[in-house]
Amino acid sequence: MRDARLSALELDSFLPTVPSWTLVDREIARTFDCGSFRAAIAFVVQIGYLAEATDHHPDIDVRYRRVRIALTTHDSDGLTERDFALARALDEVFVANYQQ
Repeated sequence: MRDARLSALELDSFLPTVPSWTLVDREIARTFDCGSFRAAIAFVVQIGYLAEATDHHPDIDVRYRRVRIALTTHDSDGLTERDFALARALDEVFVANYQQ
């Protein structure tokens, strides 16, 4: 089943729920500074488990200690509620384990 793409009005209400994320075209993105390369890779592993559990897979870019995540729902050609739910889950994991 295809997720419904959020309207502009819906996006306006969802964006405040992920204040550290930036809207870029049809995706939301955030760069996490994990403090070290080892921590960044550990965070990526946790992202992988969350992504598999929700069957929703982000674009991930690792640059030394920083991990950039971009979320969009490709099947819906834009952002859906699933993107925001995963963003909030990633924020929680980061705060609990990596925020300095």
